[in-house]
Amino acid sequence: MTDIGFIGLGIMGRPMAEHLIAGGHTLHVSSHHKAPDAELRAKAVMIHPTPKAVAAASEIVLLMLPDTPQVEDVLFSGEGIEAGLSAGKIVVDMSSISPMATKEFAKRVEKAGGSYLDAPVSGGEVGAKAASLTIMVGGPQATFDKVKPLFELMGKNITLVGGNGDGQTTKVANQIIVALTIEAVGEALLFASKAGADPAKVRQALMGGFASSRILEVHGERMVKRTFNPGFRIGLHQKDLNLALQSACALGVSLPNTATAQELFSACVAHGGKDWDHSAMVRALEIMANHQVATS
Repeated sequence: MTDIGFIGLGIMGRPMAEHLIAGGHTLHVSSHHKAPDAELRAKAVMIHPTPKAVAAASEIVLLMLPDTPQVEDVLFSGEGIEAGLSAGKIVVDMSSISPMATKEFAKRVEKAGGSYLDAPVSGGEVGAKAASLTIMVGGPQATFDKVKPLFELMGKNITLVGGNGDGQTTKVANQIIVALTIEAVGEALLFASKAGADPAKVRQALMGGFASSRILEVHGERMVKRTFNPGFRIGLHQKDLNLALQSACALGVSLPNTATAQELFSACVAHGGKDWDHSAMVRALEIMANHQVATS
């Protein structure tokens, strides 16, 4: 049994925390941020007033927060995790944030005596609930080995990619591929529908060929059936593509199709779609074509 700090009990964080409790660990959480509900409080959870107090009571502290500024605040504010660290403690950031900022956060945590892993995840709420998340890790091998049993309670495909920042870089790469593949599937189904073919049958045919993908399977079906209730919101994917484009600018790399995908997401947001599922990127293409892939 390990004393584990967990900050960020949102849509993803709550089921992840429950898997850790089910694994026999005691969870330390902060009431200063999202406090646990009554059901979670009834389990092996200890509540503390600040992230500093959570860190002081824990061997390993996990974060699952929305973006870079929130992670920085929880780590380094006056009552942040940094102030509660001592030698041997480990901080694991499972949020999706800036790879550049992550490298600086790791240095500051190490200076305070702790060790740092960046370990963003893919798989969404479904993967969090099923403990089947893909976990992409950056940091020292020895720290990864200590934390891996916890990762195995939350995910299946767990990879130490490299040093600090490499986990976040991998997550950004993942989000580039996902966005561009959604765009490709949207264009293909829109083209087929406008040409008079049945988009459902076109999708079915393509699933048996080289164009087959998980996104064609899941999000192609969403486009045909018009089911854009969020699994992963456009607003969150925009945040991830911002990280990609900002990092690319710093590196002197051009990502032209990533920029196009971001503009399509922005068009959706302009039409009230910030909380649509990211498969609804196709709606921006449909507006330009004045044609819908399918009717509900």
